[in-house]
Amino acid sequence: MTALASTPDLDVMKRVNRQFVTGVTVVTAMDGDTPRGLAVNAFSSISLDPPTVMVCVQHTSSTHDCLFRADHLAINILSTGQLDVVGTFAAKSADKFADLDWESGPFGSPLIARSSAQMEVRIRERLRASTHTVFVCRVVHAAVTELPPMVYSSGSFFDGGALTSLG
Repeated sequence: MTALASTPDLDVMKRVNRQFVTGVTVVTAMDGDTPRGLAVNAFSSISLDPPTVMVCVQHTSSTHDCLFRADHLAINILSTGQLDVVGTFAAKSADKFADLDWESGPFGSPLIARSSAQMEVRIRERLRASTHTVFVCRVVHAAVTELPPMVYSSGSFFDGGALTSLG
């Protein structure tokens, strides 16, 4: 006898997702001459050869359509010193770049200063998945610093460089 598939309760799914520790990224792209971006924790490496990553963005995000039209975008992996940045990009604001130190990457995408790491990627596929679009991207530029990454779990931000090793 097989069990019937059911959908878990939304509150249970939120609690389950809070148990997973994620990095904190800000995904950015140019919308004409205007930089746009949003905080994203649904990011993952897919392959190292060729270097391929994915990010997931909710359709209702004010940045979604800009990303959907873009050829390239940047993934800025935030450092522990960027709580101000994550706060800005997690909120709704007309100009999130107003007081931000950033520069254009080789393909024009906004790279945020003080980040732990940065990637500029070429969007290869846009997959509609329920309420989100999954952007599958080829990495075309990458940079890394010695700044420890910020991580997120259970509704709080933590110092990714201060984690205790279990091994």
